[in-house]
Amino acid sequence: MKKYIFLLLLPFIAFVSCDNDDDDYSLDNYRVDIATVENPDNDPYFYLIRDNGIRLWVGATNYPNYRPRTEQRVLADYTLLYDRPEGSNYDHDVRLNDAYNILTKDVEILSEGESDNFGNDQVGIYNMWIGSHYVNIRFYYRGYNKTHYINLVWDESQPYEDGKIRLELRHDANNDATNRTYNGIVSFDLDSLIDELDINSSSVDFVIHVNNFNENNKEYPFTYKFNDNNYSSMDFDRDDYTDNQENNIK
Repeated sequence: MKKYIFLLLLPFIAFVSCDNDDDDYSLDNYRVDIATVENPDNDPYFYLIRDNGIRLWVGATNYPNYRPRTEQRVLADYTLLYDRPEGSNYDHDVRLNDAYNILTKDVEILSEGESDNFGNDQVGIYNMWIGSHYVNIRFYYRGYNKTHYINLVWDESQPYEDGKIRLELRHDANNDATNRTYNGIVSFDLDSLIDELDINSSSVDFVIHVNNFNENNKEYPFTYKFNDNNYSSMDFDRDDYTDNQENNIK
Protein backbone atom coordinates (compact mmCIF):
# COMPACT_ATOMS: atom_id res chain seq x y z
CA MET A 1 0.00 0.00 0.00
CA LYS A 2 1.29 3.45 -0.81
CA LYS A 3 2.15 5.72 2.03
CA TYR A 4 1.24 9.27 1.12
CA ILE A 5 2.58 12.00 3.31
CA PHE A 6 1.28 15.45 2.64
CA LEU A 7 3.71 18.14 1.68
CA LEU A 8 2.80 21.27 3.61
CA LEU A 9 4.08 24.76 3.23
CA LEU A 10 4.55 26.20 6.67
CA PRO A 11 3.48 29.76 7.35
CA PHE A 12 6.26 32.24 7.86
CA ILE A 13 7.72 31.65 11.29
CA ALA A 14 9.11 34.79 12.91
CA PHE A 15 11.02 34.21 16.11
CA VAL A 16 11.71 36.74 18.81
CA SER A 17 15.37 37.65 18.84
CA CYS A 18 17.32 37.45 22.04
CA ASP A 19 19.35 40.39 20.78
CA ASN A 20 18.16 43.14 18.45
CA ASP A 21 21.70 43.94 17.29
CA ASP A 22 21.88 44.10 13.50
CA ASP A 23 24.92 41.81 13.65
CA ASP A 24 22.46 38.93 14.11
CA TYR A 25 21.64 39.29 10.42
CA SER A 26 25.23 39.22 9.19
CA LEU A 27 26.06 36.83 6.39
CA ASP A 28 28.34 34.90 8.73
CA ASN A 29 25.40 34.07 11.04
CA TYR A 30 22.67 33.47 8.47
CA ARG A 31 22.14 29.98 7.02
CA VAL A 32 19.63 27.88 5.10
CA ASP A 33 19.98 24.14 5.74
CA ILE A 34 18.05 20.89 5.62
CA ALA A 35 17.53 19.52 9.12
CA THR A 36 15.37 17.08 11.05
CA VAL A 37 12.98 18.27 13.75
CA GLU A 38 13.16 16.77 17.23
CA ASN A 39 10.17 17.56 19.45
CA PRO A 40 9.24 14.32 21.25
CA ASP A 41 7.08 16.04 23.87
CA ASN A 42 5.26 18.28 21.38
CA ASP A 43 6.52 21.36 23.23
CA PRO A 44 6.44 24.95 22.00
CA TYR A 45 10.23 24.82 22.03
CA PHE A 46 12.16 22.30 19.97
CA TYR A 47 15.48 21.69 18.30
CA LEU A 48 16.82 20.85 14.87
CA ILE A 49 19.50 18.32 13.95
CA ARG A 50 21.49 19.15 10.86
CA ASP A 51 22.65 16.23 8.77
CA ASN A 52 26.21 16.59 10.10
CA GLY A 53 24.92 16.01 13.64
CA ILE A 54 24.99 19.67 14.75
CA ARG A 55 22.11 20.32 17.17
CA LEU A 56 20.36 23.71 17.03
CA TRP A 57 18.16 24.90 19.88
CA VAL A 58 15.33 27.13 18.59
CA GLY A 59 14.41 30.08 20.83
CA ALA A 60 11.10 31.82 21.62
CA THR A 61 8.50 32.06 18.88
CA ASN A 62 5.79 34.49 17.86
CA TYR A 63 3.61 31.42 17.09
CA PRO A 64 3.30 29.59 20.43
CA ASN A 65 0.73 27.13 19.07
CA TYR A 66 3.08 25.85 16.41
CA ARG A 67 4.05 22.24 17.16
CA PRO A 68 6.68 20.87 14.76
CA ARG A 69 6.57 17.08 14.44
CA THR A 70 9.48 14.84 15.40
CA GLU A 71 11.31 13.34 12.41
CA GLN A 72 9.85 15.93 10.04
CA ARG A 73 12.45 17.10 7.54
CA VAL A 74 12.58 20.86 7.04
CA LEU A 75 14.40 23.42 4.97
CA ALA A 76 15.26 25.84 7.76
CA ASP A 77 16.17 29.51 7.41
CA TYR A 78 17.88 30.52 10.65
CA THR A 79 20.30 32.92 12.28
CA LEU A 80 23.02 31.72 14.65
CA LEU A 81 22.77 33.60 17.94
CA TYR A 82 25.06 31.91 20.45
CA ASP A 83 27.45 29.01 20.71
CA ARG A 84 26.65 26.65 23.57
CA PRO A 85 29.53 25.70 25.92
CA GLU A 86 31.29 22.37 25.46
CA GLY A 87 29.31 19.52 27.02
CA SER A 88 25.90 21.07 26.36
CA ASN A 89 23.08 19.09 24.78
CA TYR A 90 23.04 21.56 21.88
CA ASP A 91 25.73 23.21 19.78
CA HIS A 92 24.07 26.55 19.02
CA ASP A 93 21.11 28.73 19.90
CA VAL A 94 19.35 29.96 16.78
CA ARG A 95 16.53 32.18 15.66
CA LEU A 96 14.39 30.38 13.10
CA ASN A 97 13.40 32.92 10.46
CA ASP A 98 11.36 30.59 8.28
CA ALA A 99 10.85 26.86 7.75
CA TYR A 100 9.46 24.71 4.99
CA ASN A 101 8.32 21.13 5.52
CA ILE A 102 9.96 18.65 3.16
CA LEU A 103 8.01 15.65 1.94
CA THR A 104 9.42 12.79 4.04
CA LYS A 105 8.72 9.16 3.15
CA ASP A 106 9.90 5.59 3.71
CA VAL A 107 11.35 3.47 0.92
CA GLU A 108 8.60 1.27 -0.51
CA ILE A 109 9.26 -2.45 -0.85
CA LEU A 110 7.62 -3.91 -3.93
CA SER A 111 5.57 -7.05 -3.61
CA GLU A 112 4.88 -9.27 -6.61
CA GLY A 113 2.52 -7.58 -9.03
CA GLU A 114 2.77 -4.13 -7.39
CA SER A 115 5.23 -2.49 -9.76
CA ASP A 116 2.58 -0.78 -11.89
CA ASN A 117 0.95 0.73 -8.81
CA PHE A 118 3.71 3.33 -8.50
CA GLY A 119 3.74 4.62 -12.07
CA ASN A 120 6.86 5.31 -14.10
CA ASP A 121 6.37 8.77 -15.57
CA GLN A 122 9.31 11.00 -16.39
CA VAL A 123 10.90 13.20 -13.76
CA GLY A 124 13.90 15.53 -13.88
CA ILE A 125 16.65 15.58 -11.25
CA TYR A 126 18.48 18.74 -10.17
CA ASN A 127 20.59 16.94 -7.58
CA MET A 128 20.54 13.91 -5.29
CA TRP A 129 22.57 13.39 -2.12
CA ILE A 130 22.70 11.54 1.19
CA GLY A 131 22.22 13.45 4.43
CA SER A 132 22.21 11.54 7.71
CA HIS A 133 20.06 8.45 6.93
CA TYR A 134 18.07 10.10 4.14
CA VAL A 135 18.34 10.26 0.38
CA ASN A 136 17.42 13.82 -0.54
CA ILE A 137 16.25 14.63 -4.06
CA ARG A 138 15.55 17.99 -5.66
CA PHE A 139 13.47 17.31 -8.74
CA TYR A 140 11.05 18.77 -11.25
CA TYR A 141 8.08 17.38 -13.15
CA ARG A 142 5.37 18.54 -15.53
CA GLY A 143 1.71 18.68 -14.63
CA TYR A 144 -1.33 20.87 -14.36
CA ASN A 145 -4.14 20.31 -11.86
CA LYS A 146 -3.96 16.73 -10.56
CA THR A 147 -2.20 15.19 -7.58
CA HIS A 148 1.11 13.48 -8.43
CA TYR A 149 2.99 10.88 -6.39
CA ILE A 150 6.71 10.36 -5.90
CA ASN A 151 8.17 7.20 -4.34
CA LEU A 152 11.47 5.40 -3.96
CA VAL A 153 10.95 1.67 -4.37
CA TRP A 154 13.03 -1.46 -3.94
CA ASP A 155 12.32 -4.43 -6.19
CA GLU A 156 14.29 -7.35 -4.76
CA SER A 157 13.44 -9.40 -7.85
CA GLN A 158 15.98 -7.32 -9.83
CA PRO A 159 19.24 -7.65 -7.87
CA TYR A 160 22.70 -6.68 -9.09
CA GLU A 161 25.16 -9.56 -9.36
CA ASP A 162 27.77 -7.62 -7.38
CA GLY A 163 25.48 -7.13 -4.41
CA LYS A 164 24.40 -3.54 -5.05
CA ILE A 165 20.81 -2.65 -4.16
CA ARG A 166 18.67 -1.45 -7.07
CA LEU A 167 16.20 1.31 -6.22
CA GLU A 168 13.82 3.12 -8.54
CA LEU A 169 12.48 6.65 -8.22
CA ARG A 170 8.88 6.36 -9.37
CA HIS A 171 6.69 9.26 -10.44
CA ASP A 172 2.97 8.74 -10.98
CA ALA A 173 1.59 11.71 -12.94
CA ASN A 174 -1.99 10.49 -12.51
CA ASN A 175 -2.66 11.10 -16.23
CA ASP A 176 -2.24 14.83 -15.69
CA ALA A 177 -1.66 17.36 -18.47
CA THR A 178 1.87 18.76 -18.87
CA ASN A 179 1.12 22.48 -19.05
CA ARG A 180 3.45 23.57 -16.24
CA THR A 181 6.79 22.66 -14.66
CA TYR A 182 6.93 22.21 -10.88
CA ASN A 183 9.87 21.85 -8.50
CA GLY A 184 10.05 19.69 -5.40
CA ILE A 185 12.24 18.36 -2.60
CA VAL A 186 11.75 14.94 -1.02
CA SER A 187 13.63 12.95 1.65
CA PHE A 188 13.47 9.15 1.72
CA ASP A 189 14.39 7.37 4.98
CA LEU A 190 16.99 4.71 4.16
CA ASP A 191 16.65 3.11 7.58
CA SER A 192 13.19 1.92 6.57
CA LEU A 193 14.93 -0.25 3.96
CA ILE A 194 18.04 -1.20 5.92
CA ASP A 195 15.82 -2.95 8.46
CA GLU A 196 14.71 -5.30 5.67
CA LEU A 197 18.21 -6.13 4.42
CA ASP A 198 20.57 -8.80 5.76
CA ILE A 199 23.87 -6.92 5.56
CA ASN A 200 27.12 -7.99 7.24
CA SER A 201 29.24 -4.96 6.43
CA SER A 202 29.67 -1.33 7.51
CA SER A 203 28.11 0.09 4.35
CA VAL A 204 25.86 -0.75 1.41
CA ASP A 205 25.94 0.37 -2.22
CA PHE A 206 22.76 1.58 -3.89
CA VAL A 207 21.94 2.53 -7.45
CA ILE A 208 18.85 4.69 -7.99
CA HIS A 209 17.28 4.37 -11.45
CA VAL A 210 15.27 7.31 -12.78
CA ASN A 211 13.07 7.61 -15.84
CA ASN A 212 14.62 10.98 -16.60
CA PHE A 213 13.40 13.54 -19.12
CA ASN A 214 16.74 13.51 -20.92
CA GLU A 215 17.68 9.85 -20.42
CA ASN A 216 15.13 7.07 -20.12
CA ASN A 217 17.14 5.23 -17.46
CA LYS A 218 19.62 7.45 -15.67
CA GLU A 219 21.54 5.83 -12.80
CA TYR A 220 22.66 7.51 -9.58
CA PRO A 221 25.11 5.33 -7.58
CA PHE A 222 25.98 6.06 -3.95
CA THR A 223 27.23 4.40 -0.78
CA TYR A 224 25.37 4.53 2.52
CA LYS A 225 27.63 4.10 5.57
CA PHE A 226 26.16 2.77 8.78
CA ASN A 227 26.80 4.68 12.02
CA ASP A 228 27.93 7.72 10.05
CA ASN A 229 26.34 11.12 9.47
CA ASN A 230 26.78 10.68 5.69
CA TYR A 231 26.89 14.44 5.47
CA SER A 232 27.01 16.13 2.08
CA SER A 233 26.79 19.90 2.17
CA MET A 234 24.34 21.55 -0.22
CA ASP A 235 23.93 25.27 -0.79
CA PHE A 236 20.42 26.67 -0.40
CA ASP A 237 19.02 30.17 -0.40
CA ARG A 238 15.68 31.86 0.19
CA ASP A 239 14.59 31.19 -3.40
CA ASP A 240 14.40 27.49 -2.57
CA TYR A 241 11.29 28.19 -0.49
CA THR A 242 9.35 28.63 -3.72
CA ASP A 243 9.71 24.90 -4.49
CA ASN A 244 6.33 23.16 -4.24
CA GLN A 245 4.37 26.28 -3.32
CA GLU A 246 1.73 25.55 -5.91
CA ASN A 247 2.22 21.92 -6.82
CA ASN A 248 0.35 18.76 -5.81
CA ILE A 249 2.95 16.14 -4.98
CA LYS A 250 2.60 13.40 -2.36
